[in-house]
Amino acid sequence: MLADMVGGGAVAWWVWPVGLFIVTFALGIIAVLGGVGGGVLFVPIVGGFFPFHLDFVRGAGLLLALCSALAAAPRLLNGGLASLNLATPLALSASIASIAGALASFYVPTQVLQVVLGFGILAIAALMWREPAAAKASHVGDRLARALHMHGVFHDSSTGRDIDWTVHRTPAGLVAFAGIGFVGGMFGLGAGWANVPALNLLMGAPLKLAVGSSGLVISLSNSSAAWVYIQSGAVLPLLAVPSILGVMLGSRIGARMLLVARTATIRRVICGVMVLAGLRSLLRGLGI
Repeated sequence: MLADMVGGGAVAWWVWPVGLFIVTFALGIIAVLGGVGGGVLFVPIVGGFFPFHLDFVRGAGLLLALCSALAAAPRLLNGGLASLNLATPLALSASIASIAGALASFYVPTQVLQVVLGFGILAIAALMWREPAAAKASHVGDRLARALHMHGVFHDSSTGRDIDWTVHRTPAGLVAFAGIGFVGGMFGLGAGWANVPALNLLMGAPLKLAVGSSGLVISLSNSSAAWVYIQSGAVLPLLAVPSILGVMLGSRIGARMLLVARTATIRRVICGVMVLAGLRSLLRGLGI
């Protein structure tokens, strides 16, 4: 039964969790060094190069991104690097859409999901390679932002200054996060790659605050989508447990290496890996 689920009857069952732990340990390191969430690397790589069904990979990817975000959330809040006022309305929009995406994914053929995932990963790699410059923080909020109290004071420890911030284009931001949540729920991707540009470039939140608040949004939205996969039986402990352990341990090593690593070079390496994984997913979906 277990061999049938992973498609690896000719290989001892313990090879796959050991291999997952090693791979996800490396993913945890490079995800921190490259400034991306582990989920956006996990799903295309494990889905493309391991014999697990894509439904199980997507379910584990959501839990993996959720655990990583939850582990970092208390420190971000205590350090003033995240704002509940900013994250909560956006997370509500993303959560509702992520449930819809997770439910919709079970009605789409796996081959179609593989093809769409392949194109999506290639697009994400192109955006990461381009790496647009950070936008300046907004100081003039719109009416909806004021009504939702999406403003505050952010302490930038690098300069020692307190920065008054607010956001603008809030309706567009809510729509953008709904779209991000839908994609994340459907493919099991962590949304850090999309949350930060939406918060900073679209809504004008300070970059460091955008990075910290993105983790809160991931925690809330992935919790909603993860329950859909759990209730549908699409969470396989053989896959999820070693993957979560590997990424959590790897991220600790990556955080220490971040002080001396050339982040720009690491991001380029990640883009190359994602291109290979995206092409692999695309070819599997097309039956090539």
